Amino acid sequence: MKTLKLYLRLTLSFLAIASAQADSDSEIRIGSKKFTESVILSEVITQHLQNKGLTAAHKDQLGGTRLLWKALLQGELDIYPDYTGTIIYEILQGEGISSDADIKAALARQGVSMTDPLGFNNTYALGVTPSTARKFSLENISDLRQHPGLRFGFTNEFMDREDGWPSLRDHYQLPQTTVRGLDHDLAYKGLEAGSIDLIDLYSTDAEIAYYQLNVLEDDASYFPDYRAVILYRTDLIDRDPKIQSYLTQLGGIISETEMIKMNSDVKLDGRSEAEVAQSFLKVKFNTLSKIEVSTRLDRLISTTSEHLFLVCLSLGAAILVAIPLGIWGARNSTLGQVILSSVGIIQTIPSLALLVFMIPLLGIGGPPALVALFLYSLLPIVRNTLSGLTGLPIDVQESAHALGLPASARLRLIELPLAARSILAGIKTSAVINVGTATLGALIGAGGYGQPILTGIRLDDTSLILEGAIPAAVLALLVQWSFDFVERTLLSPGLQIKQESNS
Repeated sequence: MKTLKLYLRLTLSFLAIASAQADSDSEIRIGSKKFTESVILSEVITQHLQNKGLTAAHKDQLGGTRLLWKALLQGELDIYPDYTGTIIYEILQGEGISSDADIKAALARQGVSMTDPLGFNNTYALGVTPSTARKFSLENISDLRQHPGLRFGFTNEFMDREDGWPSLRDHYQLPQTTVRGLDHDLAYKGLEAGSIDLIDLYSTDAEIAYYQLNVLEDDASYFPDYRAVILYRTDLIDRDPKIQSYLTQLGGIISETEMIKMNSDVKLDGRSEAEVAQSFLKVKFNTLSKIEVSTRLDRLISTTSEHLFLVCLSLGAAILVAIPLGIWGARNSTLGQVILSSVGIIQTIPSLALLVFMIPLLGIGGPPALVALFLYSLLPIVRNTLSGLTGLPIDVQESAHALGLPASARLRLIELPLAARSILAGIKTSAVINVGTATLGALIGAGGYGQPILTGIRLDDTSLILEGAIPAAVLALLVQWSFDFVERTLLSPGLQIKQESNS
């Protein structure tokens, strides 16, 4: 057991050191949620600070409110944009807060400051197609009470949050039961295709005008104001007192019309968020930000290197731990069952949930993704190592004992070589699974092939989705073929024939 603990300690240390971020203490880290408006606002903040001579980096599309809020509290992020309604009902829920002064006071107790509103209100709303509105005579949200068969499609976050569907249903006494959660950007497609009848909207969504949707009147005044603001760590002022004044300059400068136009420029016209932010700042401050324009090849090289880093490092660490675990399990059947059960339980945890569980311990970015991938890689290798060693022919085991070899020599010279094919099969399985699972790392800022997939889904851009999906599939095939080649190369012909005859 001491050896096992040493292996685990060395491996986890290796992961932590190798995945450590090289962020400078002077770098200001701005985060954004995984919807277009948040990405645009964060890009505006990032470029504005860069134009002031500060070192700022944008970590985009990191997930939902809770993830970014935790990252801000832990110091993984320094700044991110949010909305007053979200802060009141999601972050500070249950505190009975209503005014901006109350919000600022509550945030200050947690070491966070808030700017004045940026100038526009992006509240929640409910929308239907014109044909649905005519068919069911829908003008107000209260009209929905008369049509219990309507199918609702809401964003996953809206399904659970305090100011979302559960309390909206109670407030309006809505009878609908066919309610599903889905990605906000895909909801518009579902509405257009007729698979759902009503979705939640952000009032500044460019798609509202594009699809000519009818926005239902909030006739019972349920939805509060969601005025855009900037949240930032108060200790940023200690780093540079001017940061507060720079952020204050963004107060009141974005109208609702301007925000809708910026969203439209990205979602409908195909401009990048960086370009849209650059144009906006040129108009407002007469500055010209420096932005990087990457080609498809540049992005492919970058995402490939990030993906290989995640896969190779986590798989290498898993091999170092899983093979010894399989060996110890083969030596002791009771211990083997405990080990298999433990790594099996880890495998049952949903990938995204495991990534989120890691954030409080390791922050966002590479470290939590690496540890999650490491844990997911253990089961196939442990199981195949254990079964390969316990499944050796009895006559071979008796012959090894008869030779009088010590246990370590038997393991090294006889047992492991004979079990090599099974062990390699486990490693190959882990590697292929790892390649696919690593795409989820983009949800917490780890990069890789998941980044263009997320962006493509958000922008409804099939070419971007394929930019991540095709290389991931190709890499999985290459990994499988590589292990097949290694198996043919490392195993002697006689050993392969012997193992095939025993299988």
